[in-house]
Amino acid sequence: MSKIVAIVGRPNVGKSTLFNRLVGQREAIVDPTSGVTRDRHYGLSDWNGHQFSVIDTGGYVDDSDDIYESEIKKQVNLAIDEADVIIFMVDVREGLTPMDEDVATMLRRSGKKVLLATNKVDSIKQIDLVNEFYALGFDEIFGIAAVSGSGTGELLDAVTALFPPLDESSTENNEELPDLPKISIVGRPNAGKSSLVNFLLGRDRTIVTPIAGTTRESIHSEYSSFGLNFLLVDTAGIRKKGKVKEDIEFYSVMRAIRSIEHSDVCILMVDAERGFEAQDQNIFHIIDRNHKGVVILVNKWDLIEKQTNTHKQFEEMIREQLSPFKDVPIVFTSVTEKQRILKAMETAVMVFKNRSRQIPTRELNDFILPVIEQTPPPAVKGKYVRIKFATQLPTAFPSFVFFCNHPQYLRDPYRRFIENKMREHFEFTGAPMEIFFRQK
Repeated sequence: MSKIVAIVGRPNVGKSTLFNRLVGQREAIVDPTSGVTRDRHYGLSDWNGHQFSVIDTGGYVDDSDDIYESEIKKQVNLAIDEADVIIFMVDVREGLTPMDEDVATMLRRSGKKVLLATNKVDSIKQIDLVNEFYALGFDEIFGIAAVSGSGTGELLDAVTALFPPLDESSTENNEELPDLPKISIVGRPNAGKSSLVNFLLGRDRTIVTPIAGTTRESIHSEYSSFGLNFLLVDTAGIRKKGKVKEDIEFYSVMRAIRSIEHSDVCILMVDAERGFEAQDQNIFHIIDRNHKGVVILVNKWDLIEKQTNTHKQFEEMIREQLSPFKDVPIVFTSVTEKQRILKAMETAVMVFKNRSRQIPTRELNDFILPVIEQTPPPAVKGKYVRIKFATQLPTAFPSFVFFCNHPQYLRDPYRRFIENKMREHFEFTGAPMEIFFRQK
């Protein structure tokens, strides 16, 4: 199970640049103007077999300098609450500042695992300047240059050394939980998660006992629905750290990551009045990257003024934003009006079964090899790829390996072609899929 690593520090020390390097893409906006990162960003990173979520805590509500001190303290408090490891970034060129000292004091008192990274150490001249930051009271300092990547390998070695061993992390935090499938309800604040959970746990259910505190205060309740016994994970209770809306959103993302990682299927609740916004997309992509089953539940549908094709247009809009993974069930509901709630749970149970589906090797090859023969991979550099055999891997989610002579020449469009054909023939709706090509 992946861990959460939060990058904290005062404005304009290079947090977003380091984030982009760790997740391998330019997701965060990088600009020399202080406070330019208005949205919180998060992504998956991998180092030496350890997968973890990275949180870029840049971003402020106001551009004026006088708000920075109070805002950075809110950021650090959020990271202290939820992150497993904190990377505390400072700027070697600007030297030690009072705000750096304030953040350091908060982090030392927290008892959290903190690594101090002095950024912009891109020449020998800056190395001696690093020593000034030992005054912050941390045992070791990592001199890095986030732009070039210099020193980031040593930093990541230290980060992953603070994680539990790989063979222990998969069982961490789950000793008290029954061995049952887990269905989590995730989404933005005020989408209706609490109302849904209250309805489910108040009617048409078989509850044994709620188990609290197992996973960062998530509440697990044993639940029976449509022939499946499972743990319903309630993550609706988001503690409000302040009145700033962005802080609440950021906290909800960190909580969503936790609950997603502990799930088999996620019900992503969307507020119909607000539409399918960027934050909803981001949470969906976290679910997808973690290979969890997913059902999108569009709540408050009773409040939408409808015309002939309103339902269809709304659904098409969502699927367009989910591209390329569009094979996702979407249920329109109203929790307050008790409309189609059980349909949502029935769909979640279906997705769990789809995600667990195992296709016998002979059945798989009998179907897919003729499809490949009829539409073979395009030749690349005069090389013709011949796929000879396929089998499903023993993973918790649908993953398949195809053996062929030149796997390096198979491109993503053909991978998606095979996936779409398999989805058409076998039932994998709502389950993210991985397809690998290997040398035979």
